[in-house]
Amino acid sequence: MEQRFTFDDVAALYGGVRPTYPEALFDDIAAFAGLDGGGAILEIGCGTGQATQGFARRAFSILALEPGKELIGIARENLKGFPHIRFAETTFEAWPGKPETFKLVMAAQSFHWVAPDVRFAKTAEQLAPGGTLAVFGNVPTPPAPPLAAEFARLYSRYAPSLSGPPLEAWYLPEGAFAKLLGESEYFEPAMHRSYPWSRMHSAESYTDLLRTLSSYRLLADDRREALLAAIAEVIVTRGGMFELRYETHRYMAKRRREK
Repeated sequence: MEQRFTFDDVAALYGGVRPTYPEALFDDIAAFAGLDGGGAILEIGCGTGQATQGFARRAFSILALEPGKELIGIARENLKGFPHIRFAETTFEAWPGKPETFKLVMAAQSFHWVAPDVRFAKTAEQLAPGGTLAVFGNVPTPPAPPLAAEFARLYSRYAPSLSGPPLEAWYLPEGAFAKLLGESEYFEPAMHRSYPWSRMHSAESYTDLLRTLSSYRLLADDRREALLAAIAEVIVTRGGMFELRYETHRYMAKRRREK
């Protein structure tokens, strides 16, 4: 199974524990893309609809793509009150496309899964002249001491493969995505912004969140559960709650005009 398809196995949990996105982000994207005057949105990989809802509440028309049967089922239920939202159960790669149809193509925590050979080229094809690509992702920062050191010790013991930077680091300004977008022949120079925020976690809510991450899904079941049990024990020992800080990194770029 491809790593990106592991989320469907924990769709209900995913929908309940995955973080959403700051409201200011949706306003910034809508303003930059000129959505107040109308125009359709294409979403690549909607999951259970966390980002979809942010645009749906602003009454925009959206076509949301999602290959996971369970995930898209939850998204449909979550957004059933918005008749201007449509869904297609497919990957972006397999979707036939609607060239020059959309004012905005957006991807929330999903663009790193799109095949590199179509990532920018096919996206640009779907955009109307002057259209916008918006890509954003939540990047967790290490917890405050002493949890950071204690977590690092547990990863070294139970899952050394997870000891490095998280997959989400792809969205950092020094990460791969910013470089790839900057080198793309299909888009103008991007505008970047970081939105810092945080949420409180208990041992249960944090380990449930980790269970939805693809890198943890790929661990052997016994190793994953041993790691998560040890993490939960540390959190309980340290008071039962902790603050996890995030940065939401957002990139917006206009489709490059034809030469």
